[in-house]
Amino acid sequence: MDTRPNVAGAVETTIASHLHPRPSYDLADHPVPKGREEVWRFTPLRRLRGLLEAEGTGAKLTQEYALPVGVTVNRISSKEARTLGGHAPGDRIAAMAAEHAGGAVLFEVPGGRELGGPITIDLTGQSADDIVHGHMVFLIGRHAKAQIVIQHQGSATYAGLIQVVAKDGAQVSFVSIADWADDAVHAGQVSFTVGRDAQVRSVAVSLGGDLVRIAETAEYAGPGGSIDQFGLYFADAGQHIEHRLFVDHNEPRTRSNVDYRGALQGKGAHTVWVGDVLIRKAAEGIETYESNKNLLLTDGCKADSVPNLEIETGEIEGAGHASTTGRFDDQQLFYLRSRGIDEAEARRLVVHGFFADIIRRIGVPDVEKRLLEAIETELAAHVGVPENIETPNNTEIKEA
Repeated sequence: MDTRPNVAGAVETTIASHLHPRPSYDLADHPVPKGREEVWRFTPLRRLRGLLEAEGTGAKLTQEYALPVGVTVNRISSKEARTLGGHAPGDRIAAMAAEHAGGAVLFEVPGGRELGGPITIDLTGQSADDIVHGHMVFLIGRHAKAQIVIQHQGSATYAGLIQVVAKDGAQVSFVSIADWADDAVHAGQVSFTVGRDAQVRSVAVSLGGDLVRIAETAEYAGPGGSIDQFGLYFADAGQHIEHRLFVDHNEPRTRSNVDYRGALQGKGAHTVWVGDVLIRKAAEGIETYESNKNLLLTDGCKADSVPNLEIETGEIEGAGHASTTGRFDDQQLFYLRSRGIDEAEARRLVVHGFFADIIRRIGVPDVEKRLLEAIETELAAHVGVPENIETPNNTEIKEA
């Protein structure tokens, strides 16, 4: 049994769920999985290349920062990082990252500050033989406004832990892009702690890499907080891309919305999306919805989509989920082709429309353009190369 205090100071008793193991920094609480566990059953463990056990090769990712005025960055110890209020690791790889990263990098935005531009962090790996651990903490002060963009590229075998703590009334936009080389492996956890009346928006993008497995968690540090979690992933032949989300509504009058969309093409392309929303007994008056949509572009692909709701109180505003997986919509293709658009271009427009709403939410034009170009590169392998690349704001691109 898992005993937790609720917001009224009483004791709330909850049966531990196999969908979200107890978070802990202690590696002993996260034994090496055998692949039959619910949280690991979709993951090809042999392709993790030592991330479950190896302490690392001593290599580091090349890091380049662009920091607006008002942002401070410091190296802190692992012990100090644990006191800042971030969600503890929920699986062994995230715990390995915290244990072997040699401390954490703390980015701090003071309370009341509105940044003049995004915090941009470029992480580049040099070799897939390098087993690298990383830990970053973002502390966003009360009523501050910040945008964070993290871009991963190059080759590495990387375990990462990112903790975002949004204090009361803060407004945070967080974008993480995994655009690795084809031989890279990236696994880890991104967690959000949402303060009273704080607003958080996250966008997770997975394009490159041999295997990408990201667990994203959200919890609340007070009532009135809200989080929107958006995702975009594109898997090619042989790629495994896995996103696991856990939203813990542990406070009343909180809100969450999840919208992830994926496309697959090529033999052996495999994507996994697992969404879990827990509504605790104390979380009265909450509202939540999660959605996952997958578009199969060729034969030989597989998309696993598993939405879950765990509800411990009936006093809620609303809760729902949806999941769809399918091929191109014949009606959409017919509509476009009937207006003189050839089949290859029609297919590209459908895919762009499928992703357009997610891309627009990033809010950084250079990043939006880069993502659109990356999607064009992915599509070129099967539907040809377009004469022109349209922007996400082009009026010809419609949401699917």
